[in-house]
Amino acid sequence: MGTSRSLSPIIIRHIALEALFSFLVAFLFFFFIFFVNQLLLMVQEILTKHVPLYQVALLLFYSLPSVIAMAAPFGALLGVVMTIGRLSSDNEILVMLSSGLSYKNIFLPALGVGVLVTLISFFANDVLLPAGTVQFSRLYRRILFSTPALELESNSVKRFRNTILVTGAVQGKSIDNMLIFDRTGEGERRVIMARRAELTDSGTTRLSLDLHDSFVQSSKETVRDDYDYSSASFLRYSVNQNDLWQSNSAIGPREMSSTDVRREIREKERTLDSQIEDIRLRTTSASLALERTLRTGPSHPDWNRRLTQRDELARELGNIRDRRKDRNLLIYRLEYYKKFSIPAGAFCLAFLSIPLGLFAKRSGQVVGLLFGLLSSVLYWALLLGGQTMGVRLGYSPFWSMWLPNALALVAGGVLCLIKARQ
Repeated sequence: MGTSRSLSPIIIRHIALEALFSFLVAFLFFFFIFFVNQLLLMVQEILTKHVPLYQVALLLFYSLPSVIAMAAPFGALLGVVMTIGRLSSDNEILVMLSSGLSYKNIFLPALGVGVLVTLISFFANDVLLPAGTVQFSRLYRRILFSTPALELESNSVKRFRNTILVTGAVQGKSIDNMLIFDRTGEGERRVIMARRAELTDSGTTRLSLDLHDSFVQSSKETVRDDYDYSSASFLRYSVNQNDLWQSNSAIGPREMSSTDVRREIREKERTLDSQIEDIRLRTTSASLALERTLRTGPSHPDWNRRLTQRDELARELGNIRDRRKDRNLLIYRLEYYKKFSIPAGAFCLAFLSIPLGLFAKRSGQVVGLLFGLLSSVLYWALLLGGQTMGVRLGYSPFWSMWLPNALALVAGGVLCLIKARQ
């Protein structure tokens, strides 16, 4: 791609500024797409429950870091490829090469933009996203306590931490045929049935229901025939604040920082190692017992237990294989690598976009736009495919998340070699 080593600060600054401007335009394009998707989900789940508009706007604001983190890499790809495509179609690159300048004047600013976007995306994903999730959860908690109808729908089952609510037809704050499963303070199982229930305003501490024509039955798990029952024309039932809050405040690895996710992974690995070690001890005991039985021969009374002992040994070996494929730990590992692979995708896609833009001879920006959109869709498909295979098929979490970036670098390198031989 040229033999001159000359660099022009003016050219580098010119390309960098134009690439940044194109990135901002492309970023806003992808930001709008992801934001609209988030808005539609919010409208479906919250606006239809008559939540105040300003609170919905705050929820959207707190969810913006995830949108920024996802839109930035695709914006880098589209911005750089459109910039290089325009320079190529306007023959500015030809003039630059004819003046003795090298392709370094193109690669340096383009990759610089990729590095900058990578840092921005990582900051949004690793710092802003956890902070936004905390604020989102706090606000959602206040909305939930002030608008309990947000959690109850007609003919639905709602599970809290220790309570299950089964509802019939819901009209406003009135519910027909209410069914509640929970546990008493003494640990007894309890079933509450009511012909009609009404949501009541109990402040911001709990979800309260006024039950009319109710029937209550409680029973002990250890003594099946020991149970109590009662009926009441009116009964007030409250879902504990901690139960209600924990059912809606679970923070997964996606909402954690990379440091927190790594800490959780190490803790889960220690727990898993301990469980596997216990299974290995039971496996050793089962194998020794089976060996002793086989050595005694058919004349010994334990000989008839050999099949049972064999099945027990096979079951323990299967437990080891199952524990090694711990799905929860796998999800945490996938999210950990994803926190780095998606931001790094901005750099990898920027590298790929340089030769793509150089191949655009006519209508560079339009061709660059098409190349960029096609590459974005392909990258997104590979990312989703890798995550799906990692979760369902147990593929390597690292390669499941980093394979799209590796392919982008390889494809960019191959296209650069093809361009160099022209």
